[in-house]
Amino acid sequence: MAETESRTDRRRARHAATKQEIVAAAWRLARERGLGGWSLRDVADAVGMRAPSLYVYFPSKNAVFDAMFADGCAALLDTLAPAAAGVAGRPPAEVLSVAATTFFDFCAEDPARYQLLFLRTVPGFEPSEASYALAQDVLEGLARVLTAIGWDSAEDVDLWTALIVGLVSQQLSNDPGGDRWRRLVPTAVAMFLTTRSPTGAAPTIGT
Repeated sequence: MAETESRTDRRRARHAATKQEIVAAAWRLARERGLGGWSLRDVADAVGMRAPSLYVYFPSKNAVFDAMFADGCAALLDTLAPAAAGVAGRPPAEVLSVAATTFFDFCAEDPARYQLLFLRTVPGFEPSEASYALAQDVLEGLARVLTAIGWDSAEDVDLWTALIVGLVSQQLSNDPGGDRWRRLVPTAVAMFLTTRSPTGAAPTIGT
């Protein structure tokens, strides 16, 4: 019985490792050719596999996209975790500055990943419930950070994400590889701090 379980565990480990290899190959192709510039056959060739064998691991290209989406969200969660640690007691400007620059750099360093996670650039693709739950974890983590420094409304989260994602989009569209919009992150943080009250409501203009 123990030997059978051990063989089963090894097969599962090999299966999981092969799936991760396929996802890594798909990311490489997406970065080289764009999200829509590769086929399942291309991925199979990249990992030294016959195309029909790939279907044992992923039944469709959208299934590969789903695994890539989950992989990207997990990477974002790992990246943001240190920035979210020890928020309590820190000045809001410091917390938001660290969160904003960490998120900006994560997105700007990999345009293909940014497009898949934050833009609807793949026609017909919708993340699965399990993969989308990881994206929700990112938003919930952001909400906890904002709540800890006094901004506790859903509107605050929406405004903050629109502000920073907008800067990333401008950077990637108009100055890829540069820092024109990254330099505006501190200004964006200051704008957010001066135009939003800690209760989530916009202050009266002139006060």
